[in-house]
Amino acid sequence: MGRIVVISTGGTIASRWQGSGFAAEADGREVMATAPVPEGVTVELVDLFSVNSPRLTTAHQLTLLRTVHEVFADPGVDGIVVTHGTDTLEESAFLLDLHHHDPRSVVFTGSQRPMGTADGDGPGNLYDALLTAANTRGLGVLVAFAGRVHAARGTVKTEAVALDAFADPSKELLGKIGYGKVTMLRAPQRSAPLPLPAMPEVPPRVDMVMHHADGDAVLLNAAVEAGARGIVLIGTGAGNATPEIADAVRAAVARGVLVALTTRVMAGPVTEIYTQGGAVDLVAAGAVPMGTLRAGQARIAVLSALLASGGVEERTRVLRGTLDVGGAVLVDA
Repeated sequence: MGRIVVISTGGTIASRWQGSGFAAEADGREVMATAPVPEGVTVELVDLFSVNSPRLTTAHQLTLLRTVHEVFADPGVDGIVVTHGTDTLEESAFLLDLHHHDPRSVVFTGSQRPMGTADGDGPGNLYDALLTAANTRGLGVLVAFAGRVHAARGTVKTEAVALDAFADPSKELLGKIGYGKVTMLRAPQRSAPLPLPAMPEVPPRVDMVMHHADGDAVLLNAAVEAGARGIVLIGTGAGNATPEIADAVRAAVARGVLVALTTRVMAGPVTEIYTQGGAVDLVAAGAVPMGTLRAGQARIAVLSALLASGGVEERTRVLRGTLDVGGAVLVDA
């Protein structure tokens, strides 16, 4: 079915007991040795790094992005599988999808249980990811996990420890895997791919601030003073906060900070309904509403916009462009 390159980055799928807890330690060769390979698939390995995914940095993620592009420079490669920790998988997958312009698939997978456990899910997930990478095209970056196929955009970790860990709370299931077959149920929505960014010596700082009862502008202002070039404001409801925070957003935008607005609610889009500090006022102050993208992926969209060339206006245009999928801007309901 094809020649698939597996890029190993660590995570639970590469983790062993360390005396007080599990940590990524195994290399890609050891991870691959745990899984059966679908008939007709040949596997090559890139052992990129092995870290627990909460420890990933922007530099790690940009290295992964560039590695994928380098692998696809070989026309004989039919697809890529990335083994990755589940904690930040949704962020890395979305970063790659924003910059993915090749018809060949990149499929992320991992596990919820460490390698070597009797009930481990890593081998099955890796088999499914290989099968998906070998049998899909034109779908961008995907996530194969627990017998399901998800689009990178919108997919988040919805279960802390359960095996069926990923879903897009705002969309129907993309596809499923079983009995050696991959069945796609719909086409994913994707924005126009961005150019491959340069590797900055110091990546731009992008912080996240969540609103809550009694929430004020202290943390948002502190992020600006700490040098944040981008901020993701996680509002309540459909993307709401307070007049004080709206004023802080306006001041941050005036200083050239890119501010994105999302919500702490699981599903549904940011929507301009309320004033008095609600999304109506936050958007008027310069925040960019992020549709159904949640905090981690909204941050990646901001990061990608900041890595684009040009000034503040151009980067704001790029950020808004990440929401333009299939000719429709997914901002408001």
